[in-house]
Amino acid sequence: MDSRYEIQRRAGGGGSANASPALGAQSRRRKMPPRPADYKLQIIIIGSRGVGKTSLMERFTDDTFCEACKSTVGVDFKIKTVELRGKKIRLQIWDTAGQERFNSITSAYYRGAKGIVLVYDITKQETFDDLPKWMKMIDKYASEEAELLLVGNKLDCETDRIITKQTAERFVSRISGMRFCEASAKDNFNVDECFLKLVDDILAKMPLEIPNTDLSNSILSLQPEPEMPPELNPPRMRCC
Repeated sequence: MDSRYEIQRRAGGGGSANASPALGAQSRRRKMPPRPADYKLQIIIIGSRGVGKTSLMERFTDDTFCEACKSTVGVDFKIKTVELRGKKIRLQIWDTAGQERFNSITSAYYRGAKGIVLVYDITKQETFDDLPKWMKMIDKYASEEAELLLVGNKLDCETDRIITKQTAERFVSRISGMRFCEASAKDNFNVDECFLKLVDDILAKMPLEIPNTDLSNSILSLQPEPEMPPELNPPRMRCC
């Protein structure tokens, strides 16, 4: 047989016996499906208009910031998957409108929330004064088991600050289980840390191991995939 033919046949990789073990392993890895989420959690962001709720959500989920964001109409949401405590968590984060005329719509999204992020603007007194109103909404519609996080946004405007950190801490001290942090969606300061700490607090209340040995190779979702209330039309998901 002509030796040139032998060279061409080997170069073409027609025989599996001559295939590189490394290439075979890479091919097998590519075919493996992604590991499904161990937990699926719903988080909502609430607060008065203009405090930066959408900016915080987009900074956390997409690492983007829009200088001239339009006010949210009704509700919007994004998906982000994180890993904490050795578990893969799929987060569905709802961004709610701050205007009172949307309260009848947004209130429906409190019920299934495992975590609630309440946001105010450190440069606007009225957004801090509105916090008791938002707490009444939480008490009325949310589960008592929901983890609460107060976020003072726009830390990048420190020179225009009106609400001191101590004032916010005094407010939080009167609410059992609520955490507090300050952040800047614009400067991407402390945003990830705030959200991840909230998720960690949620996980701390959940069993992280499956007690039944028969389910040792399965995936357990303690919280079903969050669903939009049936009486509402699905919002248009932002482009990712």
